Amino acid sequence: MTMNNQHTNSMPGQHEEIHIANEQLLPEVIRLLEEGHTVTIRLRGFSMRPFLQDNRDTALLTQVKELRVNDPVLAEVMPRKYVLHRIISINRGRVILRGDGNLTTEECLVSDIKGAVIGFYRKGRSKIDYVDGYKWRVYSWFWTRLYPLRRYLLFALHPHIPARFKKTKNNNTK
Repeated sequence: MTMNNQHTNSMPGQHEEIHIANEQLLPEVIRLLEEGHTVTIRLRGFSMRPFLQDNRDTALLTQVKELRVNDPVLAEVMPRKYVLHRIISINRGRVILRGDGNLTTEECLVSDIKGAVIGFYRKGRSKIDYVDGYKWRVYSWFWTRLYPLRRYLLFALHPHIPARFKKTKNNNTK
């Protein structure tokens, strides 16, 4: 996940995107969370598919108050490497995380959890889907129980074929 900050040019209605690497931006996000602010970040990457999409959806983060299995969190899984994934288990200070679109897990310490997700703004909507709301809880209940079958569902929903290998009308095959 990387983040895009947007600011307005002098022309009304135009936006310029500034791309900042996670290694630079997320420490600042974490500082703001530690000061008690909420922070909205644009999601980057494919690890939370199928319901959260790269460069489309945003997450609203806050300070961590309580950690629970199935909660999505911002975690530092290696020095300066951050993920926004769901908690799979918590045991003796260790946390196992997995993105909804991933088959593998990451591990970190409870102290490496830097932010908790309050909710997501999906598909350009202005209404938030709260993670403690009915819609997210039902989705989470079903999706987490589909592991490991979801690898087939993910492939059906989002075939992992790079665009350069897909045939187009303009491709010449000689």
